[in-house]
Amino acid sequence: MPAKKDPDASESIPSFYGAELRYRRELAGLTLEQMVEGSFRGASYLSLIERGERRMPPDLARHVDKKLGTDGFFERRCEDTAKARRVGHSANFEDVPDLEKQAMSLEEWQPEIIPGLLQTAAYMSGLIRHGAPYTTPETAAERISARMARAKLWELPDRPQYWAIVRESVIRNTPLSAVVMAEQLEHVAALIRSTQSVFQIVPETTFWHPLRRGTAKIMTFADSPQLVWADGNFVGQMIDYPPLVRQYRQAYDLLRAAALSPEASLALIDEAARTYRDEADKEARPA
Repeated sequence: MPAKKDPDASESIPSFYGAELRYRRELAGLTLEQMVEGSFRGASYLSLIERGERRMPPDLARHVDKKLGTDGFFERRCEDTAKARRVGHSANFEDVPDLEKQAMSLEEWQPEIIPGLLQTAAYMSGLIRHGAPYTTPETAAERISARMARAKLWELPDRPQYWAIVRESVIRNTPLSAVVMAEQLEHVAALIRSTQSVFQIVPETTFWHPLRRGTAKIMTFADSPQLVWADGNFVGQMIDYPPLVRQYRQAYDLLRAAALSPEASLALIDEAARTYRDEADKEARPA
């Protein structure tokens, strides 16, 4: 995977924090390897922190302060930076957006909704309205903004290869309006085609298949082991235990075989989008 360019330090608090860390390290004449010597972290992890792409764990922050003689600066600002990274995301999800950008490939299974990286703002707003109606307008706006920010991944020249699988009910059974669903499905079809990605649908007639419960996002990296993000209604966890990751890997491969072909799936998306668009046009006509 090509090396990523240095971020603009003014872009965000994590970018500023990382830029300051790199400045202090280089001022001290230390390489990444020398900086992490004696800690429980690797040079590649520290490099990601310097680029604003990973959070600084407290143990490493204390190590850095001791090594650089920065009087606790990085430990004190560690939580502030973590909070900035969490805006619009749950605490246990805060690392996922950056990991998505670093991955060589992303493979997703979503049995209930359109995957987040493919969602429009109107679709996301509808999810919040129907699925979390007690969400304040301010929190809803933060979540939608964070979701749209993740979608900037599609603009990266070295974006990961992407593969998504959903159940047919995701596009058929929805409380959202016809116009929202038409726009959402048109967006999915256009994005999948323009990025040479893959989208598959498990038909409603397939009752039994792997990964029937919960979601899965398998992330493959150039120089580190695969990770799986698994999510439920109110909890989510990052899985890195190799035997369990292999089980998800095998289940996802079987799920691919149970789904419609990519061509048939996109044809189904196109057909559903046309149906929603026709319905939306009829609703817009004066009586």
